[in-house]
Amino acid sequence: MVLVKGPGLYPDIGKKVRDLLYKDYLADQKFTLTTNTEDGLVITSNGIKKGNVLLADINTQLKNKNITTDVKVDTTSKVMTTFTVDEPAPGVKAIISFVVPDQKSGKVELQYWHEYAGISTSLGMSAKPIVNFSGVAGNQKAAFGTEVSFDTATGSFTKYNTSLSITANDLIASLALNEKGDTISSSYYHAVNPLTAVGAEFTHRFSTNENVLTFGTQHYLDPRTSVKARLNSHGKASALIQHEWRPKSLVTISGEVDTRTVDHLAKVGLSVALKP
Repeated sequence: MVLVKGPGLYPDIGKKVRDLLYKDYLADQKFTLTTNTEDGLVITSNGIKKGNVLLADINTQLKNKNITTDVKVDTTSKVMTTFTVDEPAPGVKAIISFVVPDQKSGKVELQYWHEYAGISTSLGMSAKPIVNFSGVAGNQKAAFGTEVSFDTATGSFTKYNTSLSITANDLIASLALNEKGDTISSSYYHAVNPLTAVGAEFTHRFSTNENVLTFGTQHYLDPRTSVKARLNSHGKASALIQHEWRPKSLVTISGEVDTRTVDHLAKVGLSVALKP
């Protein structure tokens, strides 16, 4: 699909700071192996150990012209199938997904990219579906968006959020009102130089009057090795190191410690992703 230089879709607002603060941190053991066949079939196997529970899934992906088919099977015998059609019309992506044996899981989604807008809408394939809509207006410098979900079975809105983002050179600031207006979050992302970035997020929950402040940073030691660290106002400190030992093959080691209860053991996570 041809990328359009516009504001993107609603999840793109604040994505850089979310990735900086939360992406790749884990407290479990995860292994991923991706292989490719001669006919273009991509097979990805995932295994993750959470405590004493071992979860696994196998995902196959096949591309044929502008149609991509994904089939995922997990250890609970659920089969998730997704068909993605790139550009059936200019700037449009169509997605159809369903999970077997869940008869109410079917969903149809349409995404539209424009130079000054991004729109996504989805509809559940059931008698009384949930309807989702999100829209963003703006450009690469400033964007305003909203997302809503409406349950036709109950005749009520189950979700409505709104966000604003401002980008200036190497700084991105965003403001979001989420969870039906119960939480407000502000965040910023600053690329200090090509190797180092810093970010922060402040969230206030009106129902409990709770505040959470999170700081984070990322630095590249070399083109294939990066380190990240974060600390929040609850006293939880986390750090990780990630190394790409060959293209798209990553090893990530992360840890988290609660500085307010130092008698507890630190949480350590390991992720290995191999793509021969």
